Amino acid sequence: MMSLAILGVFIPTFFFVSITPGMCMTLALSLGMSIGYKRTLWMMLGEIIGIGLVSTAAIIGVASIINSYPWLFTIFKFIGATYLLYLGVMMLQSKGKLAIGIEKNNAKTQDNKALFIQGFITAIANPKGWAFMISLLPPFINNEQPLAQQMLILVAIILTFEFICMSLYAAGGKGLKHLLASTDNVRLINRISGSLMLGVGVWLILS
Repeated sequence: MMSLAILGVFIPTFFFVSITPGMCMTLALSLGMSIGYKRTLWMMLGEIIGIGLVSTAAIIGVASIINSYPWLFTIFKFIGATYLLYLGVMMLQSKGKLAIGIEKNNAKTQDNKALFIQGFITAIANPKGWAFMISLLPPFINNEQPLAQQMLILVAIILTFEFICMSLYAAGGKGLKHLLASTDNVRLINRISGSLMLGVGVWLILS
């Protein structure tokens, strides 16, 4: 069983990681506004499975590989940061897949399978998720205790936080739907989301 001291540090740390805006949370917010919370659950299911794979990979060995080759992590970090900066610029211009459509009839209808795949790919391709998992998960692993038990507990906590935080973003998006009827308000939320993306990208470069 994991010590209470480790869990006492792990739980608030990863809640903060989950609640901070990023690709998955921005997607949950956008879909919550456009299709509602209930249908956004399909995207969230795909994201949960994807982040589960990412966190599991970090625990069972990806971290040790990256730590053995610091230059590889640096390259990965800058690629991820560049991608986030690109997304941020696109959202500031109300363009790209994550931006909320300005025109009411330009929103594409997606079936549940497409939403699931979108969530899964977003989680797998999320550089912020990989960076946090690779850098933050290994310190909480005790080599003197069974790895499977620790992995089960840590991944369960991570996925619970991810679901709660995405639900907060998606439910908030649904509530904001009626407030974003005007083009100016839609542009504003895109600019806010884009600015957050740019902030995460700059943080990755500077960290």
